Amino acid sequence: MLRPAGAGGGRPQARPLHERRSGRMTLLTEFDWSSLVYVGIFLGVLMTFEGLRQIASRSESRSEARNRRMRMIAAGASTEELLRLLKPGRDGWQLDGVPFLGTLPADLRKAGLLIRPGLFMMLAAGGTAVLALAASTVVPALLAGAIAVLACLVVPVIWVQMLRNRRMAALVAQLPDALELMARGLTVGHPLNATIASVATDMKDPVATEFGIMVDQISYGDDIVGSVMDLADRTGLEDVRYLAVAIAIQHGTGGNLARVLETLSKVIRERMAMRRRIKAISAEGRLTSIFLSCLPLIILGATSITAPGYYVDVSGDPLFKPFAIIVSVLIVANFLVMRRLVNFRF
Repeated sequence: MLRPAGAGGGRPQARPLHERRSGRMTLLTEFDWSSLVYVGIFLGVLMTFEGLRQIASRSESRSEARNRRMRMIAAGASTEELLRLLKPGRDGWQLDGVPFLGTLPADLRKAGLLIRPGLFMMLAAGGTAVLALAASTVVPALLAGAIAVLACLVVPVIWVQMLRNRRMAALVAQLPDALELMARGLTVGHPLNATIASVATDMKDPVATEFGIMVDQISYGDDIVGSVMDLADRTGLEDVRYLAVAIAIQHGTGGNLARVLETLSKVIRERMAMRRRIKAISAEGRLTSIFLSCLPLIILGATSITAPGYYVDVSGDPLFKPFAIIVSVLIVANFLVMRRLVNFRF
């Protein structure tokens, strides 16, 4: 039985061109853009973990070589490359003078991290953007941005500052032994640059790396006084400045440098003992300041949990927000004042 063309079970007719184009546009408009967000989150997390892995792989342990400089020399790095990586550059920092970020290059250098400040800020900005984008799907955009800035910028900078303080404290703790080693070398007749090289070779990081940079500077043409002054500027430690001044005076006027170094070693040890004594005496004051600063927040949290409507009932009052702002400012002022009272500079 004959059937008309296009009817029944024959091959389906092709749709017109304008219908196919409109169908494609519909698919594009209905594309789920959230998949791009997930891809961005995945890439951001991957980059963050890779950055943390690279930073962690640079950390030294006691089972490794004595300092970073010795490992770089063993890897074939030249003196010029060592100075370029380990000695601070003279380029200006674009965020110099900005609170909390102005000292980032010096903090990274003192912490022993070889990551450049620009790369650090790029990773922080990228992580902030990705986390803010991801968190905005759950919480309001403003809160998501605040959480992202806190997690990806504030916390890493504080972490770098903690590493800086720990490394500088270790350098101060090693400095008396280094000075005694230099004094013994000078007593038996070794030149000053040889005693500095013995500290860089025989001791551990961080004092070995910092003195090794001095050795590289001297071998590259700098004088001893200039290299020691650079060490004082690079670390910013008062005890190291004493060493720089002692070597500069001896270099200009002469004298028994070995005895000066022994005396300086004793002075630094006594200063360390005084620091520990002051910390022990002021421990009660520090704990009190922390408790008094956290007490209003603890009361707020406990009240919100036990009586959820306690603040909700008065939140509509016109005076609620001004008083809340005043209380917040007073809490912050209390924290700053108490911290200043128990934070001793020595």
